[in-house]
Amino acid sequence: MTVHTDEPRRLSIDELRTLFLFESLADEQLQWLSDTGYVEEVQEGIVFAEGDPATCCYILLSGELRLCKLSHGEEVEINRTRQRGVYSGAFNAFFGADEKKKNYTATMRVTEPSEFFVIDAVTMATMMNTWFPMAVHLIEGFIMGVRRTNETLGERERLLALGSLSAGLTHELNNPAAAAVRAAATLRQRVAGMRSKLAMLADGTLDATKLHQIVELQEAAVERLDKTKDKDISPMDLSDAEDSLTDWLDDHDVQASWDVAPVLAAAGLDVPWMEEVLAAVGPTYLEGAVRWLMYTIDTESLMNEIDDSVTRISTLVGAAKQYSQIDRAPYQIVDLRELLKSTLVMMSGKLQGYEVVKDFDPELPAIPAYAAELNQVWTNIIDNAVSAMGGSGTLTIRTKKDGEYAVVEIGDTGPGIPPEIRRRIFEPFFTTKPIGEGTGLGLDISWRIVVKKHHGDLRVESQPGDTRFKIVLPLEPDEELESNPDLLG
Repeated sequence: MTVHTDEPRRLSIDELRTLFLFESLADEQLQWLSDTGYVEEVQEGIVFAEGDPATCCYILLSGELRLCKLSHGEEVEINRTRQRGVYSGAFNAFFGADEKKKNYTATMRVTEPSEFFVIDAVTMATMMNTWFPMAVHLIEGFIMGVRRTNETLGERERLLALGSLSAGLTHELNNPAAAAVRAAATLRQRVAGMRSKLAMLADGTLDATKLHQIVELQEAAVERLDKTKDKDISPMDLSDAEDSLTDWLDDHDVQASWDVAPVLAAAGLDVPWMEEVLAAVGPTYLEGAVRWLMYTIDTESLMNEIDDSVTRISTLVGAAKQYSQIDRAPYQIVDLRELLKSTLVMMSGKLQGYEVVKDFDPELPAIPAYAAELNQVWTNIIDNAVSAMGGSGTLTIRTKKDGEYAVVEIGDTGPGIPPEIRRRIFEPFFTTKPIGEGTGLGLDISWRIVVKKHHGDLRVESQPGDTRFKIVLPLEPDEELESNPDLLG
């Protein structure tokens, strides 16, 4: 509780000079401060609260103060001191153009009755801009320059990441697309061959009963193919089956047996089955029937290949859409597991050669979040993990529920982060990569997305062979997060 009197107590010039903040000021400046500032006595309790309009600057004269900041809805003490002359409050008030800087950035409490020398924020701004205009311009220019650099390189970092992912996605899309094109061209040839063999089989000399038998054998061959594609046949067994079929086809004068046998063997057809074909059509039409069956099996295989390729393309496009959150609201209810899966698909090109372990908690509920920006967080951290492992290793991604929070853990088996640089990795522009290979903004951007935009936490634990980044997100964000889409600063 603040104690007010009709006429506030002032400090003399000599008293002001004992405060290290003012010790180098001229007598005229000190007199101005003496006339405009005043002494305020504060009982135990809150002096000002984080987020409130910043109206005053406070210099401690006597007593003890505590500075606290909110983290996960709880106050964390960042400083406790009895040092005379320490200051807090609206000391950035001279940056008058930036409205965001006009709120207190922490909560200040006093633990016992204390005294402060108080300067009004507007007075402080006038004083700074009148007495030290060059210094103010230099400081403001430096801060604004750093901010512009941060924003510019941050955008570049996002574009570079997007370009890298786009290149990987293009490569991933090209493989199934090329496979589908090749399969379609081969399928056209096989269908032409089937038309030719159908004419030979149905030239009038093969009775209807035998034609029906061939059609039944054709359907049976397709069934065998469907069953075989789900089985793991060893190369040795497949080679033995091909040899047996080649010998049988040669014995029955079937031309180019070396071309036919692999197709029949891949479908699970064997010598006893071929004896059934011979019994159904007779020696005269055996070659035509075998070719007809080969084309049927080949055609079915090609259609399966096209189906698999198109499904892969559809999966990749779906992952890209999930990753970019195209046509979706920025803030929405999201399943973190689906976001992580889409990011892994997008980064599959970079992850070749690495073992990826996914340990997703099926009970983890969906949460309100900015999905596209969380995808950027996963991308930045996974990219760093891959870079750290240097070509081989295990990437582990876990999700779990921890009380009122969802936790995503991304671990790698790289060499670890040395203790001396661990506290700096979230600083803007800090990077251990060679010059030109990193901007040092990936983790800074990730930290701002998680901590500032989602009111969560981003932390790291590291030792050689085991580095884990933990992203902690609230299951039920507060109203400020839901109503303010511009919290990321």
